[in-house]
Amino acid sequence: MSPTAAAPRLVALDWGTTSLRAYLLGDGGIVLERRAEPLGILNVPERDFRAVFDRIVAEWRGSDPMLPSIASGMIGSAQGWIEAPYASLPADLGSVARSLAIVPTVGLRIVPGLAQRGRAPDVMRGEETQLFGAMAQSATLSSGGVAVLPGTHAKWARIAGGRVEGFTTYMTGELFAVLAHHSILGRLAGATGSDAAPGEAFARGVRHARDADGGLSSLIFSARSTVLVGELRAEDSLEYLSGVLIGDEVRAGLASGDRPRVLIGEPALCARYATALGEFGVVDVDSLGDTAAAGLWQIALHAFPELQRADGSSRRSVSA
Repeated sequence: MSPTAAAPRLVALDWGTTSLRAYLLGDGGIVLERRAEPLGILNVPERDFRAVFDRIVAEWRGSDPMLPSIASGMIGSAQGWIEAPYASLPADLGSVARSLAIVPTVGLRIVPGLAQRGRAPDVMRGEETQLFGAMAQSATLSSGGVAVLPGTHAKWARIAGGRVEGFTTYMTGELFAVLAHHSILGRLAGATGSDAAPGEAFARGVRHARDADGGLSSLIFSARSTVLVGELRAEDSLEYLSGVLIGDEVRAGLASGDRPRVLIGEPALCARYATALGEFGVVDVDSLGDTAAAGLWQIALHAFPELQRADGSSRRSVSA
């Protein structure tokens, strides 16, 4: 880093199950450098998290061994470095920051994740950080509303007054993977996948889920039966299945009263959800990219007093 470069203020880690994304942040949460490694918690040799952490941050901490560090995601699960017990809802930046776990040997703070208790128990770990980042970045969400985070376990989160008030998890991504790779539907489709931009087969699946009266298992079987009666090409069946599963998720979410205002996550997957929502007449939805670094900065502002500098960043943080 050159002498004129912005000064680093925080090491921020988004440490999930299969991947690790690391950010060096400056004032205001600006990303100075970023790194990505396939070293999620399941891929760390001999569970030596300390060795991975030291290697990732060695250069960044070289001139400042006391540079604050914070991490979110599955690194704080029971299978991670240390377990960070879930914080309860409703949760704001202050309550999450007060619940951070600490790895004492390196001074790493770990974001706890959120638990919804009561009639509809649910959990998230990592998505809460993205939500706080989205609240800081999106004028649409700053006033409240529903944010959808597509993924293996998609989340529909309800936001109000800078707090996460509630959420629902849908195993849409994992269910698609299981059906595509371990069921007769995948054998019917062959080696095709659902990474392409959503097309007519996808939209048809969404519409079938939107208009159906039956349950999900019947909808899923239509990805086979529609091919067998000659109304869908076999190579399009996984696209159709993706539409059915996402469409069923959207149908359930909207039926519960959740109307999304923001999509957060990987652009191609957000595009699928935007297409599906459009088939239900929901078109006024903003799509955000990766908001994890912004969320880690917002949480760190409440955890590390030294970050509260007069650069305006603290005033731009979401109210706790």
